[in-house]
Amino acid sequence: MFWIFFAWLLQNHKVCSDTVHVTKNFSACYYLISEEFHHEGDVMIGAFFPLHTLYTEKKKPHSTKPYVYLDYYIQYNFKNYQYILALLFAIEEINRNPNILPNISLGFDFYNNEYTERNILRFTCRWLTAHVKRAMIPNYTCKKRNVIAALTGSSWITSAQIGTLLQLFKFPQITFGPYEPTLSDDGQYSSLYQMAPKDTSLSLAIVSFMVHFSWSWIGLIIPDNHKGNKILSEFREEMERKKICIAFLKMIPATWTSYFTKFWENMDETNVIIIYGDIDSLEILMQIIGQRLLTWNIWIMNNEPHIIELSDYFMLDSFHGSFIFRHNYRDNIEFTKFIQRVNPYKYPEDIYLPKLWNFFFKCSFSDINCHVLDNCKTNASLDLLPSFIFDVVMSEESTNIYNGVYALAHSLHQMRLQLLQMQPFENGEEMVFFPWQLNTFLKDIEVKHKRNLDWKQTIDTEYDILNLWNLPKGLGLKVKIGSFSANAPQGQQLSLSEQMIQWPEIFSEVPQSVCSESCRPGFRKVSLDDKAICCYKCTPCADNEISNETDVDQCVKCPESHYANTEKNNCFQKSVSFLAYEDPLGMALASIALCLSTLTVFVIGIFVKNRDTPIVKANNRTLSYILLITLTFCFLCSLNFIGQPNTAACILQQTTFAVAFTMALATVLAKAITVVLAFKISFPGRMLRWLMISRGPRYIIPICTLIQLLVCGIWMATSPPFIDQDANTEDGYIIILCNKGSAVAFHSVLGYLCFLAVGSYTMAFLSRNLPDTFNESKFLSFNMLVFFCVWVTFLPVYHSTKGKVMVAMEVFSILASSTALLAFIFGPKCYIILLRPEKNSFNHIRKKTQSRRKKSPKM
Repeated sequence: MFWIFFAWLLQNHKVCSDTVHVTKNFSACYYLISEEFHHEGDVMIGAFFPLHTLYTEKKKPHSTKPYVYLDYYIQYNFKNYQYILALLFAIEEINRNPNILPNISLGFDFYNNEYTERNILRFTCRWLTAHVKRAMIPNYTCKKRNVIAALTGSSWITSAQIGTLLQLFKFPQITFGPYEPTLSDDGQYSSLYQMAPKDTSLSLAIVSFMVHFSWSWIGLIIPDNHKGNKILSEFREEMERKKICIAFLKMIPATWTSYFTKFWENMDETNVIIIYGDIDSLEILMQIIGQRLLTWNIWIMNNEPHIIELSDYFMLDSFHGSFIFRHNYRDNIEFTKFIQRVNPYKYPEDIYLPKLWNFFFKCSFSDINCHVLDNCKTNASLDLLPSFIFDVVMSEESTNIYNGVYALAHSLHQMRLQLLQMQPFENGEEMVFFPWQLNTFLKDIEVKHKRNLDWKQTIDTEYDILNLWNLPKGLGLKVKIGSFSANAPQGQQLSLSEQMIQWPEIFSEVPQSVCSESCRPGFRKVSLDDKAICCYKCTPCADNEISNETDVDQCVKCPESHYANTEKNNCFQKSVSFLAYEDPLGMALASIALCLSTLTVFVIGIFVKNRDTPIVKANNRTLSYILLITLTFCFLCSLNFIGQPNTAACILQQTTFAVAFTMALATVLAKAITVVLAFKISFPGRMLRWLMISRGPRYIIPICTLIQLLVCGIWMATSPPFIDQDANTEDGYIIILCNKGSAVAFHSVLGYLCFLAVGSYTMAFLSRNLPDTFNESKFLSFNMLVFFCVWVTFLPVYHSTKGKVMVAMEVFSILASSTALLAFIFGPKCYIILLRPEKNSFNHIRKKTQSRRKKSPKM
């Protein structure tokens, strides 16, 4: 950047140092030289466009005659002078070409338009009538002259005013300003041809550019007219599709008197502002932006800013780092070479070249003739001027002029060939034609660069994207950093070289322009009331939901087989989990079950070894064996709940548990009933006697078991247990477990077991005070109370837990209730057998019985 500035300073330091001085000391020749001139030719084109852009009612003293005051002040826009040179370049190129209009030369009459309808009509009629000194002919009846067309621009209003007059004679009119839909009305302007292509894809191009840099909060400045309203609807449509919001909308008024103070409000709400309009409607706005030094904004424009105020000393520029979208045109190198050769001596009829040479190269006007210059440098050339003053590269408007002249030349050439075929001319005879005859050929001709003149069918979708380098101010480089083609495949329409982009000095990196900061992955957007969709707050995704992109509207729920990580920006596969033997909890429960079953077998061994002792025989030895064997199966059935579930294991879990516990409780019930029958019945009847003799209580076990088997059979037949998955209880895991199938059947099994427990408790409670030496009724009643409490407590705990804990709770209840049966029924007996063997003898029983009988009478 330093070397660019250094080279610019060496090249242009004299120009810049002289600019302010000359501006303050205009020569009288600026006001005395006519604002129109004539370039000779056989066939003439009328050119109507402005070179000075502002007139004010300001009296200015005459430089050589201090007592003479002028009633106006001229402010030139030297950039527009390129229009004249483009016209001259195209005409000279055609005149040299022997294949187009041989023996016929083109020329032009230039009129510097003043922005009043009266002056525009006056200039037009003067050109048509060739009466230079007459201001206007009544009823616009114009005298014929050897003219073929009018070239108008750059304002569409000027073209419309001229076109209204020319339309009366069907006179061809070429406009080079931006495309204007109003001028395409064939009924009102049938002989008017617009050289500029339509901006059908401009809004799409600019919005695509903003999407590329993630800009979603945009300011918009457009003219307050029908064209502004049309482009506004196009921008809104594209922005809504891309979720871009308009931070503010400024409509450029026709006059700034009452609107000026309000216009600059809220301009700091966004960094990126789009300015759309033609050069004339934006001229005052561009000047004010340049004066205010708005260096924190990025301006996106469809036209290059034309700043004509040169007298400031700032190095910073409001438009440095801005972007310009223009139609794609092929650079004309020959035009640049042509500009380098232009000087006042080569084209003495050009009344603007002396002014330029005086203004920028210190040439002085002759005292005798303002068209003659003295004290000029021989190497002075327009290409020495900074590009912000005069650009040697053909602009978009100049390209349209160039194409328009070629369109006229080709049309005239085709018409001449047709007339020659119809009626050959004799030597020296001139071709006679009327300008309106060109309209037929203008509608069909195709000009250079394949631009069709029937603009109703033309859609230009190619745009160049230029980055304005203007630091220090005056550098004025327009660097192409990309392009846009609407006809390219989706995703390839925009092409950018970001490394070439220069941003405004305030930004050290790619700037942001958003209403709210982006919601990072793991968050989603929540709209704010009464705010645009671009204004929102960020909220974390819900449980097991993720967002892996920025600014998402909704989070995505992870599949059941996956879980969201802590950051909630990715879903991971859940691990399969179950109550395995390798788990500490599963290993502990399995070890306890095996130890208790081993202990039960050990107790069986003790009872078998001491089967003839009084304590074993006293409490129904057979029922004790059955109960111990059943308890062994009760302990072992808990192992079905540990390990990876399968269909067989799920069925065995419930059936073995139900049957084993039913047999255990039925055995306890049989024991209690046996005691009651033995000691409570003083005068047994025939039925009771038969039950005791035939050992009837033993039938309780198979009967109760068959009832439970019937319940289980119905359960397995209607809704058997099955393998189920629990993906919600434990984060990151899918727990595999057995679903009970039918909750009613499961609770019926538990209810039946509790019924047996209550029955056993009742019988045992009735026989708790019987005088038997080894009466176990007290232990049975307490044991059933513990059993009942375990399973009643199990139900609410079971329903309040899930996953492996629920399975472990069921295993724990099985082990706890089985342990209670083993401990309270057989614990005291083993204590006597192993530790107090003297109590387990007939002598001890006999002595205890005699002692009880001696005490009875006293009582």
